[in-house]
Amino acid sequence: MQTSYELRTYSNYIGGKWVDTKGGTIEGKNPATGELVTKSAKSTPEDVAFAIDEARKAFDSGTWSSKRPSDRARILREISELIRRDIDNLTVLLTLENGKPLADAKGELLNAANVLEYYSSAARHIVGKVPRYSGTDISLVVHEPVGVCGLIVPWNSPISLLSWKLGPALAAGCTVVIKPSSHTSGITMELMKLVSTVQGIPPGVVNAVTGPGESVGMELVRSLKVDKVSFTGSTETGRKIMEQASVNLKKINLECGGKSANVVFDDANMEAALRGSVWSIFRSAGQSCNAGSRLLVQETVYGPFMRSFLQAAAAIKVGNGMDPATEMGPIISEGQMKRVLGYVQSGADEGAHLSLGGRRLVDGDYGKGFFVQPTVFEEVERGMKIFKEEIFGPVLSVLPFRDEDDAIAIANDTSFGLAGDIWSKSLTRIMKVAQGTRTGTVWVNRHLNPGPEVPFGGYKQSGLGRETGMEGLMEFLQTKHISLQLSESADRVRR
Repeated sequence: MQTSYELRTYSNYIGGKWVDTKGGTIEGKNPATGELVTKSAKSTPEDVAFAIDEARKAFDSGTWSSKRPSDRARILREISELIRRDIDNLTVLLTLENGKPLADAKGELLNAANVLEYYSSAARHIVGKVPRYSGTDISLVVHEPVGVCGLIVPWNSPISLLSWKLGPALAAGCTVVIKPSSHTSGITMELMKLVSTVQGIPPGVVNAVTGPGESVGMELVRSLKVDKVSFTGSTETGRKIMEQASVNLKKINLECGGKSANVVFDDANMEAALRGSVWSIFRSAGQSCNAGSRLLVQETVYGPFMRSFLQAAAAIKVGNGMDPATEMGPIISEGQMKRVLGYVQSGADEGAHLSLGGRRLVDGDYGKGFFVQPTVFEEVERGMKIFKEEIFGPVLSVLPFRDEDDAIAIANDTSFGLAGDIWSKSLTRIMKVAQGTRTGTVWVNRHLNPGPEVPFGGYKQSGLGRETGMEGLMEFLQTKHISLQLSESADRVRR
C-alpha cells in the first residue's frame, strides 16, 4: 500500500464532464499533519444550478429511469467492482483527508462496495401490486422514481454514507447531484472518476459539486427543480433543510445527531461488552452519529467493569492514521477539536469526574495535528451538557443504573434516538430494554449492522426516514395508483 500521496486537484463533475469553476478552490488538509492533500472546486450558485439542470434534463428525458432494471443493476455492480479494484489507492486518500486509521478507511470503502452491490440486486426487485375488486375493475399500485435528488454527505464516513444514498437513488431510476463535505471532497471526486469510466450511464445522471454548505448544499435544498434531498449531518442543519425544502414540499431524508446509550448488564459477556463498549465510542475518534457516547453500567458490576474499561481506553494507540499501529486518529479540524475540548471543560465545570484523558496531545508530531485523548467522565448528572448534547468526539459519559426500568429511563432521557447497544444474556431483559428505548436501531451483544440489508435511521431529533435495506430504496420512490375499468360498456361510453 502507498505511504504517500501527491497533491490532487479536482473540478466539478457535471453532465458527464469535468467542469471548472470561477469560484476558486477549497483545500483538503490531513488533520494529522496539517499537510495539503487535495484542492477542489469552490462552486458558485451558478455551478450548482448547472448541475441541477443537467440532472433535470437527464431525468425528464427518461434515459435513465426507463432503462431496464438489469441495466441499472449492472452499472451499480460495476461501480462496486471498481471500488474494490482501486481499494488501496482510495484507502490512502480517505485516511489522508479524514484522518481515520488505514484499517478503518479500508473497511469503510469495502462497506460502500457492499452497499452498492446490494442495491444492484434491489434494482431488480422494485415491484408493485394488483388489488382486484372485480373481473373488470382492477387497480395497479406502482413505484416510480422520485426524480432529481440532492445528496448531501458528511466528512466522517464520506464514501460509506454516500453509498447509502447513491445506491438506492440509482437503483430507483433517479438522477443525482452530490454535495460532499469540504473536508473530504477529494475522496468523493476520486469516486466520480471511477463513475465516469462506467459505460451506460447517460450524461447528467450522476453529478457532483464541491464547496461550502451554505452556498452549495442550500442551493440544492432551495431549488424548485430538485425533488428530494437526502442529508446526513447535524440536527441543527437538518432543521434548516426542513425549513428551506418546504419551498416545493420536496421529499427529505434526514439522518442527524445521536447520543446513543450503551447498556451493560451484570449478566453480560464482560469481555465482549468491554471490547464493544470501547470501540463504540472511540472508533473514528468518536466522530460518528451512532457512537455509544453514554455508557450505562449496572451498579452490581460497575466497579470492576469500569476499572477494566479505563485500562483498555488508556491503552488505545492514538496517532496518524497512516501508521498501521494507530487505533484512533485525529479530530477532523481545529474548529471541531476546540468544540470537543469545550465540552470537556463544560463537564469539569459542571462537576463530573474526569477519569481519563481530557487533553489535546501536542508532544512531537502530535502538535502538527488535532489529537484529543480518549476521555471518560464519571459521576455524570443527567442535566449536564456532556450527557445531553452530541459532542462528536472521543468523550464518554458513564452512569450506573439499577435495573431494566432505570436503564430505559436513562437511555430515553435525550432529544435524540438514533441507536443503542445492549449487552446481556437474558432474552427477557434484552427485549424489555430494546422495546422500551425510543431509538431506531438497537444492537444486542454487538455494535454496528452486519450488512446493508437492514434499515437505519432515528427517532425524535435524530432524523426522518430510513437508509439502507429495502426501506432505504423506498425513500427514493413515489407510489402511484392506477385504476382500470375494463368493461365493454365503459369502453362504449368513452367512444
